[in-house]
Amino acid sequence: MKTAIITGANGSMGEQITRALAKQDFHVIMACKREQEAVVLCEKIRKETQNPHMEFIHLDLSSFDSIRKFVADFSAKYQRLDVLGNNAGVLCHQPEETVEKVEKTIGINYLGHYLLTELLFPYMQNGTRIVNMVSLTYKYGNIDDDFFLLKKQPFNRFKFYSDSKLAFVHATLDWAEKWKENGITVNCADPGIVSTNIIRLGNPLLDVAADIFYRPFIRKPAKGADTFIFLAANEAVKDVTGTLFKNRMPQELHPKATNVLMRKSLLGQTEMALGKHK
Repeated sequence: MKTAIITGANGSMGEQITRALAKQDFHVIMACKREQEAVVLCEKIRKETQNPHMEFIHLDLSSFDSIRKFVADFSAKYQRLDVLGNNAGVLCHQPEETVEKVEKTIGINYLGHYLLTELLFPYMQNGTRIVNMVSLTYKYGNIDDDFFLLKKQPFNRFKFYSDSKLAFVHATLDWAEKWKENGITVNCADPGIVSTNIIRLGNPLLDVAADIFYRPFIRKPAKGADTFIFLAANEAVKDVTGTLFKNRMPQELHPKATNVLMRKSLLGQTEMALGKHK
């Protein structure tokens, strides 16, 4: 039986991904922060799919200690990993930092997933697939010289979100090159604009208006998750790596994603931010 880890498995798209893999008889590990919510959902999907091989393991991507503990908990039970679904994501409404003093959106969307993926590498083998959830907003991101810091200028949450997704595309390309000879594939999934809680504005009136006039016309979570599921389990892409997909189709990368100097700067800053934890 194949084993899959899905981060943010209790979110709107995470639930769809988890259910789809459970239906395909994966042993699914739901890696989530909110334990009570995840445990209830895990039991619900277990009954729906009649797949008994599901479990929850706590993971807080904003804490390096939590990430290391998650990997220790995983390694105590499993010797191999077939699918790593880096799906979790946040769009912070207010300036916040992680335990390690990294801007929280970047800390969770990119840096936490980076550390998790690196620590799980020893459990990957020929045929392992890594799928990273990105966003069309990566095209508006930037990698500057103080990438992980919470800037003192007026907080722009969309900037940090775009930056985090651009960084995740760079990481995808880096891992794809580094692990190709190991038979490990690494790809990105762009879900499009999806009706999830991440797009809430934090203003009750605007959010109600969006619920009425905007959400009915954008993608449902099941549609948003489809490409991610396709990359995780479909035989047609089992040998494809280092590619961004949308609507199950490969996409041309924006020049920012292939900027070698930008990627080199990001990798150096990432290594420094992780320090002894990697």
